[in-house]
Amino acid sequence: MSDGLRIRLDRTLCDGFGICAKHAPDYFSLDDWGYASLIGDGTVPEKDRDAVMRALLDCPVHAIIYMGEHRPSNDGAAHQDAKEAPEPAPKTDDNEAISEFVR
Repeated sequence: MSDGLRIRLDRTLCDGFGICAKHAPDYFSLDDWGYASLIGDGTVPEKDRDAVMRALLDCPVHAIIYMGEHRPSNDGAAHQDAKEAPEPAPKTDDNEAISEFVR
């Protein structure tokens, strides 16, 4: 049983389309230039999951990042152990972009 999901907003990716604030205004606000800010700590209860997932999926620049689900522990307290998956290390063998410039 999930206590909700966790998201994060990468403001460096945001291009100010405002779709997130349209779908989930309780979780995203727009500044004077139209760029999004996350309201709260990124914890989304189950009742708001659909609206926030719609915002995440409709973001044209993928600035909203899915961090996983909150799962209750045996003692009933939600643990904050959700972490973003690490980026895979680039393969350096046979990778022209890393080893040298090739035209």
